[in-house]
Amino acid sequence: MSLNAPVVTVDGPGGAGKGTVSLRTATVLGWHYLDSGALYRALGLLATRNEIALNDEPALVKLAKNLELEFRNDQVLLDGEFVDRLIRSEQAGDRASRIAPLAGVRRALLDWQRACAKPPGLVADGRDMGSVVFPAAICKIYLTASAEARAKRRFNQLRLKGFDVNIRQLFEEITERDQRDANRPVSPLRPAEDAFLLDTTELTIEQAVEEVLKLVQSALDLSE
Repeated sequence: MSLNAPVVTVDGPGGAGKGTVSLRTATVLGWHYLDSGALYRALGLLATRNEIALNDEPALVKLAKNLELEFRNDQVLLDGEFVDRLIRSEQAGDRASRIAPLAGVRRALLDWQRACAKPPGLVADGRDMGSVVFPAAICKIYLTASAEARAKRRFNQLRLKGFDVNIRQLFEEITERDQRDANRPVSPLRPAEDAFLLDTTELTIEQAVEEVLKLVQSALDLSE
């Protein structure tokens, strides 16, 4: 597939830091940013509000095709409503993980995601951005980290946002979601064959961003 602008993909499991790293990278580059996980979290929220079961694929596909979602910096608007806090909870993440394996839902959101590739460029984060959504991306990065590190980061992140969370429960939810995402039949969680692997277990966000920017700059130099 051809792209209208250069695309950098950042995939990986939850808590690896891909959201923060991707947003900061996009900001430095002056590019657009796509948080694909927010699509599924917002769709899960919309399904709950409309009393649609998370395994009702036809109804979810219909919702997905009419999804009105907008990214405004690090905020997410659903039908004009700021819903960032509502979709960042672990419950929202669990809903997203349950509807993400549905092939019809993924197909319905594919064109929406690809339409985000606009000049001057796009940084897209998710779980299958490099392997499925943007296979022609100029730079594909797969962020990973130990489950313990990811649980600790998620714990600190949610506490700062005012959520009451338990780190042991977070660890169990993260490992369960890893298994579900890695073993789903459609777009399972795994690095693209040509992705750079970056373990962020021992890295600060600043260090991870620096490493990603080095990879992106190298890819841009090669593409000129």
